[in-house]
Amino acid sequence: MKDHISKSEIRKDAIQGGVEAATHAVGQVSNIVVSAVGDVAKAVGGLATDLFEIREATKRAAADVAVSEDVAPTDEV
Repeated sequence: MKDHISKSEIRKDAIQGGVEAATHAVGQVSNIVVSAVGDVAKAVGGLATDLFEIREATKRAAADVAVSEDVAPTDEV
């Protein structure tokens, strides 16, 4: 027995397949973008942490020099 599929059923299947493929592609791109945004946030956070640590180390070094030279330390950095 041979099944007969109508033209509208064929169109519906083609549209459904296209929508499923597009949805899958959008999902993959969304995952890539979300991951990239997270990676950028981590990198910027790491940079900010490094800059704070450098600033604090600079203040400590300036205070150490000031103590050894009997000069008042400054907060300018």
